[in-house]
Amino acid sequence: MSVNDRFNNTIPVGPLKLAVLDSARELGDKVDQHIKNFRLERDHEHKSNIHFAGYEEESYQVACSCPRFGSGEAKGQIKDSVRGADLFILVDVCNYSLTYKVCGFENHMSPDDHYQDLKRIISAATGKAKRINVIMPFLYESRQHKRTKRESLDCAFALQELKDMGVSNIITFDAHDPRVQNAIPLSGFDSFQPPYQFIRGLLRANPDIILDNDHLMIISPDEGAMGRAVYFSNVLGVDMGMFYKRRDYSTIVNGKNPIVAHEFLGDDVNGKDVIVIDDMISSGGSMLDVAKQVKERGAKRVFVCTTFGLFTDGFDKFDEYYEKGYITSVVTTNLTYRSPELLTKPYYVEADMSKFLAAIIDSLNHDISISYVQDPTEKINKLIETHNKK
Repeated sequence: MSVNDRFNNTIPVGPLKLAVLDSARELGDKVDQHIKNFRLERDHEHKSNIHFAGYEEESYQVACSCPRFGSGEAKGQIKDSVRGADLFILVDVCNYSLTYKVCGFENHMSPDDHYQDLKRIISAATGKAKRINVIMPFLYESRQHKRTKRESLDCAFALQELKDMGVSNIITFDAHDPRVQNAIPLSGFDSFQPPYQFIRGLLRANPDIILDNDHLMIISPDEGAMGRAVYFSNVLGVDMGMFYKRRDYSTIVNGKNPIVAHEFLGDDVNGKDVIVIDDMISSGGSMLDVAKQVKERGAKRVFVCTTFGLFTDGFDKFDEYYEKGYITSVVTTNLTYRSPELLTKPYYVEADMSKFLAAIIDSLNHDISISYVQDPTEKINKLIETHNKK
């Protein structure tokens, strides 16, 4: 059965509604427009049926907000009806640009603040919406996904809390460790990855890349990113290598064990373009060290691909490494907040995820399999074929 047939032969769970929090406004507007286009272009023979009420709309967004009192306390408000709706709530917990006042002092919103606002909107919709789905591209507390010694298990607890509040599905991207879904084994949890968008962005920014084993190599910066690197190397048909992070486990700096050295395991990179792939750039120190070592081993160009570009220590080091030729491009998605300064950088390449996310939402609203969305191999092969012909 074709994709269009799947949509034409299924009834939506309920009228589709998007509750986009201020933290994800730019992404939400793009997703809303894509869904509108999908449904206008889709020749659905049943869309005049009562079961498809609200199927084609000018916008699927509902007005929602989380106003604050002078003390810093807040409340969640949904200003449009969501009764009987299939509600998707979109939040970016990494958007530090938003502020609020506490007794006259200005505070930047932290992931904790965004998560609380998410729960406020869920609370406002519970008992009214037919189904509640949460889209959290960067999974809240995903870096605290496992317990060692005596410490909190924040990500697992947050997932259980959302489930207990009535959330049916949690959609995220490139979860730091997808096994954290074991905390809610009876609930919907999907973690998507953006390999197609990475490759498309790279080829548009660097059309002279040669996609073969003699000219390209994939590098994993650590053992945790091996799965992503293996997929890339298989779909592109090129070799891969990895770096092993040797840490000082007797010391803790900023909550983690410092890296003593990066040890490289892999074939010769001399004269080849290299793609270094990981789930995120936090401070970027580890990724930049890998890029430098690869260049010192004779790599032609280094392209960095990460789902989330947080750049917690700013861009000075990236600017320096770009000027020295250690990095050529840094590809990140638009799933989290990106500062206006980043968008001006000559090395920055955006992997737009809005259409991909819109396809996920559209599929879930129809309650159909999203396997065609999850597996981008066919699209990547077509992209490679088109690129090689050029």
